[in-house]
Amino acid sequence: MATTSLAGTAAVQSSKAVTRVTERTTKRRAKGARRRTLWPSLLPSAVITFFILLYPLGYALYLSLFDVYLDTGASTFVGLGNYADLLGDMRFWSSLLRTVGIVTSAVGVEFCLGLAVAYGLYRLKFAVRGLNLLMFLPHIITPVVAALFLKWVFAGRWGLLDSVLAGMGIFPLDWLGDPMWARITVVIADTWQFTPFMILVLFAGLNTVDQSQIEAAQIDGASGRQVLFRIMMPAIRPLIVFVLTMRMMDAFRYFDTIYVLTSGGPGSATETITMQTYALAFRLFQVGKASALGVITLVIVMALAAILIGVVGRSKERA
Repeated sequence: MATTSLAGTAAVQSSKAVTRVTERTTKRRAKGARRRTLWPSLLPSAVITFFILLYPLGYALYLSLFDVYLDTGASTFVGLGNYADLLGDMRFWSSLLRTVGIVTSAVGVEFCLGLAVAYGLYRLKFAVRGLNLLMFLPHIITPVVAALFLKWVFAGRWGLLDSVLAGMGIFPLDWLGDPMWARITVVIADTWQFTPFMILVLFAGLNTVDQSQIEAAQIDGASGRQVLFRIMMPAIRPLIVFVLTMRMMDAFRYFDTIYVLTSGGPGSATETITMQTYALAFRLFQVGKASALGVITLVIVMALAAILIGVVGRSKERA
């Protein structure tokens, strides 16, 4: 009887093992079937992504290896010569430093203002949607139109801002003609247009914070500043990383507003990497070198984004 019982138990266990293997095989086959059915639906998106993103990038990499002559259509293979010329050119390093300075200043000011206004809207009890809509208006204006409006505001001597200052008895500044003030004006223009984006994203993030944590901190006597910096900001750290990375990547290709306001001037005071790329391609007709500069810019932006994400990720682990 004991032998029969053991045999029955072994048979039951064997049956269960066979059932588990069968279930795994069935799930694996079902997953494979679902994947095979997904590929046809992904194909149109993959084709569009290839032609919109990957093909232009590959063509830029290809052109960066040649010295292209637009007048005759001929090209000479130079390998990494364009990259070597750019990295050995002080104009490139100067434009890179100016770009980093403008991007750091603009994104930093936008984040601080955006966080302050978003927290104010979070604490506000009425008319929040209306104020949010009004503050978002500068962001939906076409950048060139916004730049033309700002050029009228900051125009020297006869612009709106200088006229107001002159009416108050203050000697007007040459906002777009002085190198230092031109850089400040470019930062102000970017801040005016893209701070609403920061406000919208950060305001949405603050509204996702668990209210029980905030109430517990308030019961313990935490002030509003302590709640913001010790409870709310750590809770939305991934969102902060996202918005800073997106704005940093977008600010690095800052072109249209600078082109309308200063065209990179006075002199080269506001010549960023994108302005130098434009000058190489459409003024000096050095398409190969302009493509190489575009590739270098892409590498720099990817490296900065990786550093930003890594630093915040390590701080999160320490926390």
